[in-house]
Amino acid sequence: MAVSLFPLPAPTCFLSFCFVVMSCILLSPEIVTPSNAGIVRQYTFNVQLKNVTRLCHTKTIVTINGKYPGPRVIAREGDNLLIKVVNNVSNNITIHWHGIRQIQSGWADGPSYVTQCPIQTGQSYVYNYTIINQRGTLWWHAHISWLRATVYGPLIILPKKNVPYPFPKPHKEVPIMFGEWWNEDPEAVISQALQTGGGPNVSEAYTINGLPGPLYNCSVKDTFKLKVKPGKTYMLRIINAALNDDLFFTIANHSLTVVEADAVYVKPFKTDVLFITPGQTTNVLLKTKHNFPAKSRFIMAGSPYFTGSGTFDNTTFAGILEYENPNSPVSASSSFSNTTFKSLQFPTLPLINATSVVANFSSKFRSLANSQFPANVPKTVDKKFFFTVGLGTNPCPKNQTCQGPTNRTKFAASVNNISFAMPTTALLQSYFFGKSNGVFTADFPSAPLMPFNYTGTPPNNTNVANGTKLVVVKFNTTIEVVMQDTSIISAESHPLHLHGFNFYVVGQGFGNFDPKNDPAKFNLVDPVERNTVGVPSGGWVAIRFQADNPGVWFMHCHFDVHLSWGLRMAWIVLDGKLPNQKLFPPPADLPKC
Repeated sequence: MAVSLFPLPAPTCFLSFCFVVMSCILLSPEIVTPSNAGIVRQYTFNVQLKNVTRLCHTKTIVTINGKYPGPRVIAREGDNLLIKVVNNVSNNITIHWHGIRQIQSGWADGPSYVTQCPIQTGQSYVYNYTIINQRGTLWWHAHISWLRATVYGPLIILPKKNVPYPFPKPHKEVPIMFGEWWNEDPEAVISQALQTGGGPNVSEAYTINGLPGPLYNCSVKDTFKLKVKPGKTYMLRIINAALNDDLFFTIANHSLTVVEADAVYVKPFKTDVLFITPGQTTNVLLKTKHNFPAKSRFIMAGSPYFTGSGTFDNTTFAGILEYENPNSPVSASSSFSNTTFKSLQFPTLPLINATSVVANFSSKFRSLANSQFPANVPKTVDKKFFFTVGLGTNPCPKNQTCQGPTNRTKFAASVNNISFAMPTTALLQSYFFGKSNGVFTADFPSAPLMPFNYTGTPPNNTNVANGTKLVVVKFNTTIEVVMQDTSIISAESHPLHLHGFNFYVVGQGFGNFDPKNDPAKFNLVDPVERNTVGVPSGGWVAIRFQADNPGVWFMHCHFDVHLSWGLRMAWIVLDGKLPNQKLFPPPADLPKC
């Protein structure tokens, strides 16, 4: 059955040779493809342990092919990817291809216990999918527990051969991944937090491409440096892979032009400060100064955005933008030191709780909405949903002291007050083979069962319900979801990611959503198309999409602590009538639970 899914022939080269070649390809349109139809690209991901040192602390981490961050996956729109993941560690693992639509290939999506059971020690699984009508910057990461702290990497989709960008071709393209460094084992951190019911410990540092940079102790040598030439345009493919933090980012004395969001082109706009939630990607153009500047180094810096309660990594991270002197063959980077860094001008970053900056930045995103890249936002809606998203509590077990908001409670999180309980067998398997009994129920509420003043005074009872409830919709149903933040425990932003779909962000605002007046303000002309959107702190966001992809699709907060606490749910999209509207059968090597 797997052969019938993707009948394209595999290249004759060996897997290892293909991987080396692809790993060495620069991000430019010169990847060799025989035609616009796409080709088969094969990768091998060996999940293995690696000793890595940061902040003068050496620890053993889980990696892909011994790399931290992991290797780039590079393909073109229309290509078929065969990525064999071989698990050589004691942890179970899955890999999610964040933002890939997975048309009819939901078995390759990757969230553990949703579309597959985990790949166990000594086992392997081939993720087999075709990139259909997508191009731009996405990423891949582990999708089980907190393993994505170290298991992540860029997924670059170039346009089809001879198809240009809708903006001038950049001189060079550079992936920039924001992440976090933990001296502790993140798996132990979340395990302890779930046992005690309290908030988890936070990371020691933020990173740029795995490097903490000069603002942290013992880290000057681990500083990301972006070397540029005067008078050139660089495209920075920026990805927020941090576990639990929204981030601001800026470069001293330089502006950025945003041209893409979540692998969808947008109307270009300039900004001095970028805001990006975990899970999101943003392509920006950096135009360097026309002549070699007197000061050849500039600080690039980032910091968190946070409005909730509890602890978080309240540090600032930095890298260096360094001009290469065209008149000097010797790079100045060899003389870089702490003293040199302190002599540089530090850029201005927003305040930690700068919600107005976030709202203003988010409002600037617009789809191109032209004949080549239309905005196919649903003008009419078949089904409307209203989801409250936020924190809550679970009772503390008897004879136990917990570390939640009170010593009698544990932290929890929910959608419509349902804290999603993960099953022990994959939802997609259960649905496909008609064995859902005892695994899940199809009665997820379309609105809160007990309405309240969502952003006002919280209700006295903050306990959530627990269950594995899903929403079932017919193929091609047009859907509108309003996601409302709540002030229970605290108002906080929530980056919500929907697997298997892009959606249009048609409206957003602060306070409680007004179903009578707010829809009249929706943008149905050129709304931005995304796969991850930040629900405003103390506010709401409205999205629309067409359920044109059969399968089971996870929707969850991309703060991993909130995901672990239950801020997640899932959709079942039924098969359509035509062959291209039906989920493919599972591959023979699908991992078993």
